[in-house]
Amino acid sequence: VQLQAYGGGLVQAGGSLRLSCKASGRTFMYTMGWFRQAPGKERDIVAYITWTSDRTYYADSVKGRFIISRDNAKNTVYLQMNSLNVVDTAIYYCAARQGGGLPVVAAQYGYWGQGTLVTVSS
Repeated sequence: VQLQAYGGGLVQAGGSLRLSCKASGRTFMYTMGWFRQAPGKERDIVAYITWTSDRTYYADSVKGRFIISRDNAKNTVYLQMNSLNVVDTAIYYCAARQGGGLPVVAAQYGYWGQGTLVTVSS
């Protein structure tokens, strides 16, 4: 499985961005996640979504502002980010893992995209 994330960029505080992650290869029944890593910090979960989209998870810091979704026909997962603020500045990574569970740490994912930089200016 190969993942390619895109859609990052520079946005002013209060603005929105939509990230996309295109998967190639077989991702049937894979859970997809978005993580982010700010300079000098660990890679933390932002959100994940199961194969059927019946379950989603959001970090407390993004609840009510970010929305994760997926289109299995297009092998693509999205992260709609609204009301962005400076603390959301980070490299955002998409990740994939086989099966379900409660995958909220990076070590639970076996496949990673290259990351896309999101910069929020004040």
